[in-house]
Amino acid sequence: MSGKTLREQLTFKNTVLGVQFLFVAFGATVLVPLLVGIDPAVALFTAGIGTLLFHLITKGQVPVFLGSSFAFIAPIIEATKLYGWPGTLSGIIAVGVVYGVVSALVKLRGLTFVERLFPAVVVGPIILLIGLSLASTAVDMAKTDWLIAVVSLLTAVTVVIFGKKMIKLIPIFIAIIVGYVLSIIMGKVDMTPIKEAAWIGLPEFTAPKFSWQAILYMIPVAIAPIIEHVGDMYAIGGVCDKNFIEKPGLHRTLLGDGIASGLAGFFGGVPNTTYSEVTGAITLTKVTNPFILRIAAITAIVFAFVGKISGFLKTIPQAVLGGIMLLLFGMIASIGIKTLVDSKTNMGETRNQVIVSIVLTVGIGGAVISYGTFSLAGIGLAAAVGIILNLVLPATKKEDL
Repeated sequence: MSGKTLREQLTFKNTVLGVQFLFVAFGATVLVPLLVGIDPAVALFTAGIGTLLFHLITKGQVPVFLGSSFAFIAPIIEATKLYGWPGTLSGIIAVGVVYGVVSALVKLRGLTFVERLFPAVVVGPIILLIGLSLASTAVDMAKTDWLIAVVSLLTAVTVVIFGKKMIKLIPIFIAIIVGYVLSIIMGKVDMTPIKEAAWIGLPEFTAPKFSWQAILYMIPVAIAPIIEHVGDMYAIGGVCDKNFIEKPGLHRTLLGDGIASGLAGFFGGVPNTTYSEVTGAITLTKVTNPFILRIAAITAIVFAFVGKISGFLKTIPQAVLGGIMLLLFGMIASIGIKTLVDSKTNMGETRNQVIVSIVLTVGIGGAVISYGTFSLAGIGLAAAVGIILNLVLPATKKEDL
């Protein structure tokens, strides 16, 4: 940790910078709960608490902010249909346990062991599935008003492509504002939730309910964000010119991320992840002091108890969210392709073709394995199939190439 005292670090400048970093992460953090149908104030609260816990576990050395994970949107939506929201929360808690197990494996066996278990040929198509599985949801929401949806989409695209400096890092936030203003002009916004919301109020916390089915459904989904976490740690380490994989150690950062996600499940929130948007903001501003990210976390917690903010977020029309999702979920899918490309996975090898093909077919086709009250389906089943195939299929011999 920094040698400076709390009083020395808690300056007006640092406070403004901390709020600015929350502003960067705000749009994405509240979008996930809005899409899965829960109170966004809960996500702000769990993101703030999770970030503080992460900093505690990593000895305050890594400048990151944990926000709502997009990787879990599709499985959460599906699991909620199958097992209810309280049951799904037990699955989210189990995801945190998976992070803990992988953290222990990294500590005992090193990163190479994890990379061997979850290679790009497995992770890539799983990420691809996460994006593609939500395509119909995005279209269904967008078509409630195509004009608003297209304007929101084009705003996000314009900011991503042509935005400069900090503006480029908040495409979701700007797209929501532009789409919201247009919706007001067109008379598509119901202000009732804002009027009825108290200025100060508790987020709508939900207690988890134990469900083996939901746990088994959600656990395999953790694979992709775990691998993404490793990449994020290399990225933020490069920005800060430090090796966070070595110190405080990948096992600590994984454990911090996992405990934050598991804790979110106890409060009725969505899993968290280290935010690339914030890493981008750190790159631009050259602000690498982890204390400032803790200010952002505390600000998120404070915002969670401002009822009017939650009320405002609930008035955002479906078309606005749908338009933004048309871009976001496609980008998630493209990250899956990028994972395969960056890893130089040889898709000319029959073995790799078999793994990717079966993972995609099982996931997109809606395959389900059921036995009594147990069932495994969707992305979770596809991930499990990918891991098994990678372990049992023999590697291609050089003479076979």
